[in-house]
Amino acid sequence: MNSPTSDAGVRTARPNDVPAVAHVQAAVWRATYGPLVDSEVRDAFKPAAFEPAWRQSLRNPPTPLHRLLVATEGDTVVGFAAIGPCESAEEPAEASEPSEPTTRTGEIFTFGVSPDRRGAGNGSRLLNAAVDTLRAGDFAAVTMWVLADDEQTRTFVAAAGLQPDGAWRDRVVAADGRTAREVRLAASLTDPDAATAP
Repeated sequence: MNSPTSDAGVRTARPNDVPAVAHVQAAVWRATYGPLVDSEVRDAFKPAAFEPAWRQSLRNPPTPLHRLLVATEGDTVVGFAAIGPCESAEEPAEASEPSEPTTRTGEIFTFGVSPDRRGAGNGSRLLNAAVDTLRAGDFAAVTMWVLADDEQTRTFVAAAGLQPDGAWRDRVVAADGRTAREVRLAASLTDPDAATAP
């Protein structure tokens, strides 16, 4: 377990953060999705593959409410969270949607902390900042999709108050048609005790 650092924080990402965000994303995806995907896909999880999309999202976000937050230790980016209005209405028809989110639902689209910097409070700070930013944008609820088998992330997010709402989707992760199930977690943002990371 890593010790918390006094110079740790969370802020809005800047264009010069893109290489570091891409580096963290590549490490997180290799750790999370690496065992599920074909080797050629896993080998493509390199920072350079993620940089163009992050540059574009910072240059031209889909809406003014979309944000990219970064967790930092000193000048080093150790985590990231992309947030904005919920996009679940655009999910494929085969996804199970028993409780359709409202238009005032925010979403944490992607969230990750560098595997070697977990356990130092970075994830908690980042999740709290994501929730606070959505709340400040007048969102009434927050959702987040996570791999059903990713017990570490599910446990962490559940401890922060996000609970499964019954929705799920299967993503094709390999050329042979193998899929990985994701479940949607949700929490109210109008309850002051909801969605607060430990």
